[in-house]
Amino acid sequence: MDTLDEQPQGGSWGTEKGMGTMGLPLQHAPEPVWSDLWSAVRDRLRLEVGQGIFDTWIAPLSLAKAEKGHVRLSAPSRLVRDYAASHHAARIERAFAGAVAEFSALEIVIAPSDVRPSMTVKTAPLAVLQRSHPLPTGSAGLGGGAGKTSGASLQGLWDRQPDPGQSFASFVVGPSNEFAFKAAQRFAEIGDSEMGLLFIHGGFGFGKTHLLNAIALEARGMKAARVLFLRAEDFMRRFLAALRNQETLAFKEELRGADILLIDDLQHICGRAATISEFLHTVNAFTDLKRKVVIAADRPPSTLEGLTDDVRSRLQGAVVIALEKPDVVTRLAILKTKAAEMERKRPRSVLPESVLERLAEELDVSPRELLGVLMKLATYADLTGKPVTADVAQEAIGSRAAAGDKRVTIEEIQKKTAEYYKLDLRELHSARRARRVARPRQVAMFLARELTSRSLPDIGRRFGGRDHTTVLHACRRIEALCKSDPVFQQEVEFLRKVLGRPLRL
Repeated sequence: MDTLDEQPQGGSWGTEKGMGTMGLPLQHAPEPVWSDLWSAVRDRLRLEVGQGIFDTWIAPLSLAKAEKGHVRLSAPSRLVRDYAASHHAARIERAFAGAVAEFSALEIVIAPSDVRPSMTVKTAPLAVLQRSHPLPTGSAGLGGGAGKTSGASLQGLWDRQPDPGQSFASFVVGPSNEFAFKAAQRFAEIGDSEMGLLFIHGGFGFGKTHLLNAIALEARGMKAARVLFLRAEDFMRRFLAALRNQETLAFKEELRGADILLIDDLQHICGRAATISEFLHTVNAFTDLKRKVVIAADRPPSTLEGLTDDVRSRLQGAVVIALEKPDVVTRLAILKTKAAEMERKRPRSVLPESVLERLAEELDVSPRELLGVLMKLATYADLTGKPVTADVAQEAIGSRAAAGDKRVTIEEIQKKTAEYYKLDLRELHSARRARRVARPRQVAMFLARELTSRSLPDIGRRFGGRDHTTVLHACRRIEALCKSDPVFQQEVEFLRKVLGRPLRL
């Protein structure tokens, strides 16, 4: 694609009577075909990039000339021209190519400020414009084919824009997340088709959504890729709406038009048979097209409930990477980065480094929870004007720990464990020794010892009157299994996360 700073030699904008751009004859009454085509392309771009970006960078562009498949667009300023050329030119070219077979090249130039660019066009037969690849439903499509173009199920599908604050540059990397970070960076590279399916899992607040946002920002901004970023619930809602409106084919085609598909919180649609089946078809289609899918969930595919065997097998064949809880060094780096950011915005919210170090050492929690305590202390400093001392920091740490102790009980541990393993709560108290009951019971005993202050005899009494040696044996058995079986360890870790407490393995 060519970009020009100046007009080509051989004429100026409207300087000779009867002459247009580049000295070509000016047509005073442009034919409607090319203007309609540009309108349809604009509609498609609005769907792809969202209204905000469209209004800023696409809407100012005007159709100046179209001849023999060569399209020239004019921009009102150098800034708009340069940004549109570097960030959106490839997307505009794809939109034109998808609508007219004769399209060959795109040129974006700067329109002189004193003369409005003309709509000089050379018409083409209508048959040329009726290409076999129509614009997405909901656009002002050209030619035959779309039929029902309202596309109610698809409106707003492309609206979600990535958060500019959640980029690769703002992601704090440490041993617990380095692998996932590097993989996400590689997946954002459009040209690399070796890895087509990435599955990132981790606890709430561990950075999954941040990485998906970063992939979207990188691929859209630097690679001009079509990135479709959906929450799993959005995928399900759109698919069910397409079923109701008899638009499933349009739904499938629209999804498959993306270069990268990002799905967040997959666990929320597990168990929905029709939606999961369609999701599998989508993943397979992207793989066949050498395109990429990135999925985030709160647990690995092996422990996701409600998946059919074929879906589970497909997801386990992905690059599956865990986001672990950050270590002390990473927690301190996260705190320092966020504290510096808050200090720039609110100078009175400064926190001493000794306080940050104390928070990092004593709060063995997710980044989200860590930043919650940091925000509390920074707000205290900003609103009161008082320094955050070690005593103030310890009070914040202590109040959080006290709240945690009140939150977790043996009864809640039993309830969550029974739900996870699909048991009746009474089975944990029973004398049954079948493996499907005994192992979950041991897990619940282990969590009760780790997450509460109850004694072994007290725990035993709450599990059907068992003695303390049975509880001790269960705890040792679970500790050994966690060290030897990574999948089982993930199950225990997930239960711990659901209960909201750190696990002391």
